[in-house]
Amino acid sequence: MKLSTTKGNMLVMNKVLIICTAFLTVAAAAVISSCSNNRSTGVEYARNMYDPIAYNPDQPNKNFKDGKTAQTPPAGTTPVGFDKYDSYPNSQEGYQAASAGLTNPLPVTLPTLEEGKTLYLNMCSHCHGLEGKGDGAIVVQGKFPAPPSYSTGNSSRGGSMKDLTDGKIFHTITHGVNLMGAHKYQLNPTQRWKIVMYVHELQKLQ
Repeated sequence: MKLSTTKGNMLVMNKVLIICTAFLTVAAAAVISSCSNNRSTGVEYARNMYDPIAYNPDQPNKNFKDGKTAQTPPAGTTPVGFDKYDSYPNSQEGYQAASAGLTNPLPVTLPTLEEGKTLYLNMCSHCHGLEGKGDGAIVVQGKFPAPPSYSTGNSSRGGSMKDLTDGKIFHTITHGVNLMGAHKYQLNPTQRWKIVMYVHELQKLQ
């Protein structure tokens, strides 16, 4: 019985010794490797994933006849991020050009008018009033002078407010006029056109 126990103990000690020896060997190899002057990065995998193969815009490019990478966009295309309404500058000339060149692209429907009304009430009524008569809350409080009524007033740019076209209203919402600031950063083009549609309803009020 003692012999069997002794053998068991020796086997356990041998296993422990083998494990310790293996651990020390690996640790020593790691230390030696870390102290080495070998700076090799080893085998590179999928090099084209971190070395760009695309051409920069200003680089020569043999794939095109003119040898340029930056090509002129094809006719009739719209560059990504381009806003065609930015082509009407914030000036009297831009205002008149917008009047001649812009019409509301949205069909007149009851839901669209309701959305236009909601946008108008949230963004415009504090100055222009609930019915577009220039009697908004901050005007009544004496904070700002009254803007002209959409139905009976005259525009500071000339002409009657009730005759303002789609393009003129859209241009004014986009760029602002006088004390009115630009709203193109608060309202996207579709939202602006919905307000234009509702303003036309206010122009009809007497």
